[in-house]
Amino acid sequence: MRVGELARRTGTTVRALRYYEAAGLVVPRRLGNGYREYPPIAVRLVQQIRELTALGLSVEETRPFVESLADGRDADVCAAAVATYRSAIDGLQERIGRLTAQRDGLHERLDAVAGRVRPPAPARGSADPAELVGSRVPGLSFYATDGRPVDLGALGPGRSVVFVYPLTGRPGVDLPDSLLEIPGARGSTEQASWFRDHHAELLAAGAARVFGLSAQSTGYQRELVHRLRLPYPLLPDPRMTLATGLGLPTFRAGDMVLYRRLTLVIRDDVIEHVFHPIAAPAMHALEVLQWLSKRRRD
Repeated sequence: MRVGELARRTGTTVRALRYYEAAGLVVPRRLGNGYREYPPIAVRLVQQIRELTALGLSVEETRPFVESLADGRDADVCAAAVATYRSAIDGLQERIGRLTAQRDGLHERLDAVAGRVRPPAPARGSADPAELVGSRVPGLSFYATDGRPVDLGALGPGRSVVFVYPLTGRPGVDLPDSLLEIPGARGSTEQASWFRDHHAELLAAGAARVFGLSAQSTGYQRELVHRLRLPYPLLPDPRMTLATGLGLPTFRAGDMVLYRRLTLVIRDDVIEHVFHPIAAPAMHALEVLQWLSKRRRD
């Protein structure tokens, strides 16, 4: 077949076919009149090249597959093909790691800029957070520390536990003095640890999922997840969108606006229960566990 017909049958361009030919992947024979004629197998060879390049392989990396097909063998069986797959996957994993790090860095810078340029709006201010019971949770999307987008207004069936905390510190970094002076503001790290230690029990008692949420950036939260080996994701809300949407209580600590500690139990996108105030953050997971266990028996 001529080059125009091969291009039509494979959905590619004559220019691309010339490139494959120059690489020695699809080789026509010359007719006496100087025209190129491609054998029938050329259709399958070009299709293979296009399929593999669409998966991220370079044209040169398709060579072992094309040569296997040209020799009448299964393109995916040869050792060179397997090695190429593994090398391509390793390359993609490396790129994903770099892109993830870049994304997290951009999120942190965006969070910092948003905090400086557009200070968090004051909460609508329900006088008593218990008044939120029965309220529908607004559709607010967050990128959790595990990289998944989470919409608090569409969490799915079952009860979701969202514990909201002011902030956690990092080893060797002092918390602001203004935070230490506020009763109940400390204890977030211990609270996260207790939710970790009782995570399986919370799920067994009827929680479909558990999240932590604070005004800190993804970077701070990812450090905490890694250091404490948390089995549940954290949600960063540096712009206090949940406070604005639900009127959650906040407080100012130095130049920061932070959440006051409370826990929401959400069922079918509606707030079923609010724990507030929380007198003993470190043991709060047990309080939630007892509440879930009682509702499971009712």
